[in-house]
Amino acid sequence: MRPRPLPCSVLLPDPTRSRRRGPHRPPHPPLRRPAAAEVPTLRQDRGVHEDDDRDALLLVSFGGPEGPDDVMPFLRDVTAGRGVPEERLAEVAEHYFHFGGVSPINAQNRELMAAIRADFTAHGLNLPVYWGNRHWKPRLDDVLAAMRDDGITHAWAFLTSAYSSFSSCRQYLDAIERARRRVGPAAPRIDRLRLYFNHPGFIEPFRDATRAALELIPVADRGAVAVVYVAHSIPVAMNVASGPNGGAYRRQVEEAARLVHEGLPHPMRVAYCSRSGSPSTPWLEPDVAVVLQELASKGTRGVVVVPIGFVSDHMEVRYDLDTEAAELAAASGLAFARAATPGTDPRFVAMVRELVGERMGTVRPRALGSMGPAHDVCPAHCCRLRD
Repeated sequence: MRPRPLPCSVLLPDPTRSRRRGPHRPPHPPLRRPAAAEVPTLRQDRGVHEDDDRDALLLVSFGGPEGPDDVMPFLRDVTAGRGVPEERLAEVAEHYFHFGGVSPINAQNRELMAAIRADFTAHGLNLPVYWGNRHWKPRLDDVLAAMRDDGITHAWAFLTSAYSSFSSCRQYLDAIERARRRVGPAAPRIDRLRLYFNHPGFIEPFRDATRAALELIPVADRGAVAVVYVAHSIPVAMNVASGPNGGAYRRQVEEAARLVHEGLPHPMRVAYCSRSGSPSTPWLEPDVAVVLQELASKGTRGVVVVPIGFVSDHMEVRYDLDTEAAELAAASGLAFARAATPGTDPRFVAMVRELVGERMGTVRPRALGSMGPAHDVCPAHCCRLRD
């Protein structure tokens, strides 16, 4: 099976193309100093949270079509200005039409938003919750305008991506800033909650899901099972630019996989999916298809695929893994099981509340492993693609 690009893949910019950049300044400083070892020595302006602020949580995601008529307009929005031909968009659209033209991400974000609201209420946190997307309804511009009209002056943004890179973090921050400028001076200030690739609320649901998936492998095959942790591939140049000191995306993915795998006797591999773009542009490897074929050739009898790069069942999970990887595994004679994503696991939902508490100064940051909690404020150069 050749790796086939999925809808989100066409979103990733080609790092070989020149682009205009400007300095990025966080719109509102954090309440505590960064704790991660990766944060470089860098002077940053740090203000104080204002006592009369009316706060909220902003769930920030990618967006996706809600029906067949939305698919092509959505893909055109995603690829605007990148010169992607219509025939390429039509090819990608077939992945959505395979699922009735509906992206699973919107329903999942509605469920997550409802779970967060319920958790906040249960723990006495009086914080309104909003949801906005980069590329489809509800769009960030409209949501920030609604927040302004509701009297919200400041919000903490929770990104549905756990890792550092231009596509998984910086692009969201840039989109928020553009939306704020369009809304005008009264737009709420936005602080991003820190990344959470090594937070217990992210790792522990994956640990349990991986072990549950192992139980789905036939007993006769369990003695020769491998666990493959899969994240969205990105261009190598994007990985090099990721994080304050570069290379953060791959390190964070590998660390998350290691933390989930601790204590398991089975061999593990880290792989990537959804590679797209020019064949001449190097992307992170190995592809999950290549890994499955290698494992089958070496006598592995079963494989558990863990979508470590995704917080919920995105289109990449449903198509690249549940469809294509599963079909390849069957054709290669491999028993196949896929671990569940965190989704609305209560531990993942509680993590969102904890991250807000960190910024309020009421919760001590938690992180597994040796990398420590990620930084709150992104330095100006962090995850910027360079010409």
